[in-house]
Amino acid sequence: MVLYFLRHGLAGQHGDPKYKNDSLRPLTAPGKEKIHTAALGMQTLGISFDAILSSPYLRARQTAEIVAQAYTIKNKSIHLTNNLLPPALFATLLNEVQSLFAKSEHILFVGHEPHLSDMISSLLDCPQPLRIDFKKGALCCLEITQDPKNPDAYLKWFLTSTQLSLLAKEKE
Repeated sequence: MVLYFLRHGLAGQHGDPKYKNDSLRPLTAPGKEKIHTAALGMQTLGISFDAILSSPYLRARQTAEIVAQAYTIKNKSIHLTNNLLPPALFATLLNEVQSLFAKSEHILFVGHEPHLSDMISSLLDCPQPLRIDFKKGALCCLEITQDPKNPDAYLKWFLTSTQLSLLAKEKE
């Protein structure tokens, strides 16, 4: 199984009084544009998704929707889960994936930092969380081998949103 971890795009400023509830902070216009370009870069790499799971927070949901639109996947196909919010453990998220998307081979998770880095660290069996410079719009790819209930994972690659954008420009 191949897992992709995408951090949401640029969003409204944390602590901005306009957003009394942090979960309602939307992507900014530049954030939407960068995620759209990043999605085009993903396509250039030949990446496809059997399932998209997203944090229910607005900025993550909007990020997932932009990717789904670029791939012409129906937004109804995006599965919102609280297991992409701290303090959810990756094991709980993996159990959800196994029960709802057992036949999926390529899964995109859209979430937040530092939770994504913690999940990646957990999958890679690191004794302490990895220090990943996981900027907004970055994408990490891991592959799980053997039994998904007792995963053995390895890092395939990590790309910044700028690198994904450069790949998109190659496609033009």
